[in-house]
Amino acid sequence: MLTASDVAEVLTEISPLLRGGWIQKIQQPTDRTLVLDVRVPGQTHRLLISCHPDFARLHITTRSSTNPQTPPPFCQFLRAHFQGAKIDDIRQVGNDRIVELQITGREGAHAIVCELTGNKANILVLDAGGRVLRDLSRHHPTGQAYTSPPQRNSHHETTPSRFAGRVAGKLPVSEAIDAYYCEQEATQTIDRIKQERLRALKKMLKREQRLIEAWRNDLSKATAYRDYARYGELIKANLGAIMKGTDHVEMTDYFDDRLPHITIPLDPMKSPQRNMDDYFRKHRKYLAAERELKPRIERAVHGIERLCQEITYIEQGTWTPPAMPLAHSNKATTVRAISKGPLATDRRRGPFRRFISTDGLLIFVGRNARENDELTFGLAKSDDLWLHARGTPGSHVVVRLSKGTDPPSETLRDAAMLALLYSDFKKSGKGDVIYTRRKWVKKAKGQAQGAIVVTQDKSLHVSLDKNRLEALKSRGS
Repeated sequence: MLTASDVAEVLTEISPLLRGGWIQKIQQPTDRTLVLDVRVPGQTHRLLISCHPDFARLHITTRSSTNPQTPPPFCQFLRAHFQGAKIDDIRQVGNDRIVELQITGREGAHAIVCELTGNKANILVLDAGGRVLRDLSRHHPTGQAYTSPPQRNSHHETTPSRFAGRVAGKLPVSEAIDAYYCEQEATQTIDRIKQERLRALKKMLKREQRLIEAWRNDLSKATAYRDYARYGELIKANLGAIMKGTDHVEMTDYFDDRLPHITIPLDPMKSPQRNMDDYFRKHRKYLAAERELKPRIERAVHGIERLCQEITYIEQGTWTPPAMPLAHSNKATTVRAISKGPLATDRRRGPFRRFISTDGLLIFVGRNARENDELTFGLAKSDDLWLHARGTPGSHVVVRLSKGTDPPSETLRDAAMLALLYSDFKKSGKGDVIYTRRKWVKKAKGQAQGAIVVTQDKSLHVSLDKNRLEALKSRGS
């Protein structure tokens, strides 16, 4: 986090540029970050203010931000009251990590207070009398007189700034802070993706192990029916000699060169014909189990080996997440993906198109009616996000979510964009996409494969975005 000296250095740099400027645009790309576009004669500066506990800071940035479709309430309030307002002054409060923007808008004088104080970082709006009008973190009751948080030890006032002199440029302190925290946020994002992936892998591992155990049990039970075709044939050869109601029959086993006598159990409640049919049916069950379960178990064992290998890579620190854009990046700054290894293998396995969202979540897209049906009613879980272009033929889209979690806004936009792209709306480049939880999607009775009925849904209007699509396709398979 910034020290008081860091705050002093960056304000020395940016205050002369912003003082007297007009707030043209207000954005809130994340729940704890504001971006103000401030217009001064001949130029627009982008002021970033973050009250994230780990990344609290204030500086000018040149990076663009991806914003949610619907502005958060705090952003809506600022736009309603301060878009077009003038910045009269921007100053440090009490040699502490607190910055005050004094502004004048159509409703008079106000202040935006930025508390860049670590875990308790906050952004507040004050009226002319110093009373709290709005509080991003909701720590202060509305209408209460604002009081600054207790100041930290005074040695921070004389500690040299870490960012002064690190970068040569027009705004060296801002650029150094921007670069440093961009890297920190990227590192945290990668760590979060790793932990989410690790949890998902361990969950998949347990599920696959349970399936293999169940399949092996089924195969073991079916193996007991290996000789039942022989019993059926022997009963068939002696069908006329077997009396109904008997519980066994003794006969010569003509399938054995030694011609031994064997005893074959019978169900006395069934006719000899029914007993014969049962033996043949159970033998067919054995053959089906041999044909289907053995390859299934073999594939699952190989899958477990891949899962365990990827878990090892993550735990050893040698795993790399798939390529994804970094937050607040306006260039091709990406986390590079490994071209080979368990993750790449996992993404190529099986049907469906596969993509990685901006937030690192896996998105599946069906290619045809059969895949749509298999994706929605085979692969998808009840809490997964499900999407489809409204009222037109198209692909089913599923986002894998952990139970009890909501999809991040950027992942929702990514998945909706794919649902639009792989539908008949692609020609027009825009349309409505419905989204819901998989549990609210049912098969349409008596309809063609892939036809569904949705009982609860929301709608999102989407226009094709070339940059977003290119980023998704670069992470697709």
